[in-house]
Amino acid sequence: MGPDMTAPPAVGCFGLSKTFGGGMEAVRPFDLVFDAGKTTALVGPSGCGKSTILRLIAGLEDPSAGRVEIAGAPPSETLKSAGLSIAFQDPSLLPWRTVRGNIELALRLARQPVDRSAVDQLVALVGLDGFADTRPAELSGGMRQRAAIARALATGPQLLLLDEPFGAVDELTRHQLTQDLPRIWEARGTTALLVTHSVSEAVMLSDRIVVLSPRPAEVVDDISVHLPRPREPGVARLPDFAALADRVSEALARGMAAGRPSLAAQ
Repeated sequence: MGPDMTAPPAVGCFGLSKTFGGGMEAVRPFDLVFDAGKTTALVGPSGCGKSTILRLIAGLEDPSAGRVEIAGAPPSETLKSAGLSIAFQDPSLLPWRTVRGNIELALRLARQPVDRSAVDQLVALVGLDGFADTRPAELSGGMRQRAAIARALATGPQLLLLDEPFGAVDELTRHQLTQDLPRIWEARGTTALLVTHSVSEAVMLSDRIVVLSPRPAEVVDDISVHLPRPREPGVARLPDFAALADRVSEALARGMAAGRPSLAAQ
């Protein structure tokens, strides 16, 4: 039986691990369940396996051991039902299609009706108003990234995977997007998994932060974020926000220290 994608799905990782050719262990066996309808941030040092975990959850990589379940079914079932969208660091826009054309293609592939007005509203929301008929080669890297985020949101996915979604955008745009975009997936009750290097971004966007060690990825800390929603800019000035950011930073430091070989072993 396929997953019920009329409701936001829980995502389960059970004994999940990944070792690439040559014996490089990217993800060490771990068990995690990501709550339905919540936003979880994965935070860890560069190269620790965060993006690999997203690819395993999306069914784009096969695990070396263990399994992923989305609403109790394999990722392939969720992909068949078009219940999952991904926005990776590489926007991967089709160069011969305009911004609007790339977004509309996602809707057609998901066998959803194309509402031109709704597409244009989404284009404006990600700050690309006036660029809907522009091809990717004429856009900056940050603008292409925003177009990819709009494409991922267009189908109204019940599971949204975001890999450094704001990494290529300027600071002012990043600030605006972190205010505007979560309202879309929160209103839909979407289950969202977010990979980020930014501690403040993780605290601002998520309901839960999973801190990972250097490769191979292991869980260092699992932190619940109890801050009011919607999160206005002023929330970043609250003592609770600062305390959460400190805890994430401390967990990152612990993970780095544990993963660093001792001088005696060198």
